[in-house]
Amino acid sequence: MTYRLSRRRFLKATATVGIASTIGISGCLGLNKQTVKISHAGSLAYPFNNLESTYEEQNQNINIQREAHGSVDAVRQVTELGKKRDIVAVADYTLIPNMMVSEYADWFARFAKNEYTIAYTSESNYADEINSENWYEILDRDEVRFGFSNPNADPAGYRSQMVIKLAENYYDNYNIYNNLIGQNTNFEMTSIDNEYILEMPQTSDIEVNSDKIMFRSKETDLLFGLEDGQIDYLFIYGSVAAQHDHKQVDLPSKIDLSSVEYLDDYEQVGINIARRETVYGKPIVYGITIPNNAPNPEVAAKLLSFLLSDEGNQIMNDAGQPPIKPSVVNDASAVPQEISDYVTEA
Repeated sequence: MTYRLSRRRFLKATATVGIASTIGISGCLGLNKQTVKISHAGSLAYPFNNLESTYEEQNQNINIQREAHGSVDAVRQVTELGKKRDIVAVADYTLIPNMMVSEYADWFARFAKNEYTIAYTSESNYADEINSENWYEILDRDEVRFGFSNPNADPAGYRSQMVIKLAENYYDNYNIYNNLIGQNTNFEMTSIDNEYILEMPQTSDIEVNSDKIMFRSKETDLLFGLEDGQIDYLFIYGSVAAQHDHKQVDLPSKIDLSSVEYLDDYEQVGINIARRETVYGKPIVYGITIPNNAPNPEVAAKLLSFLLSDEGNQIMNDAGQPPIKPSVVNDASAVPQEISDYVTEA
């Protein structure tokens, strides 16, 4: 099943400025609206747009304001920029324990899954030829241009590098990463004790061959380039490609970051994000928390209970991001009472 998102709805869903209902007093109900501010991964824009509209319709006194970022930047809104957010939701759950717990958050939940893919359209160069066995050869051709997001800001960005590097072992071709990335960027991939570590430069120091690669802060910013024919292929989450009805290269499970069965393989590649912390390959799992400085934690907890309920799970499933049922938390004693029935500790 595929999911089509109109350009108007896409702009609404992915705007980096929070999308909100009218703030203040509801003229018809005479109620003060309670605001929930959310910073979330760009790949959550589609389901969270549906979550927003459904929840606000059922709760007329609630005003949800959302900002879409690369997940690293979503966390940094709280940890570095000092912004107060009621909910932070990311495309790599480990960002929360690594960057927020325990100073900025006490708990986190793993609540949904995804897989990685390469999206394209019927107008892409070699669209009738590309497949799961030759995609890296197609992308290396001179007339082909592809895109990925910033590994320093977005898990979709560092996962693109993991997928490309993992492909070398799978296809028994150890020139893939250098051909696609090494020759077109100043990214430095090194080998240490059977592990591969990408040392990312600071974002201001990144150099990319723009004739070959389109590079943006988050993966959803690149969709316009794909749809307008500026690039032929885009490294992105399967859910986002499906939501926009794009064609996909069906990558093998051993490299698409979707399966716990291949965790040992995924962990062979790590990305040192702008010389700060190193993240290793693992199955794609989304994480969510209520920061310690949340302005309206009780209201946020009620919204989270809806997200983790059967109705919220259906919203995630319809978006191609299967929910984890029950959601898995690091500390069940620390979670709000409102969501305790929907989580288990592990």
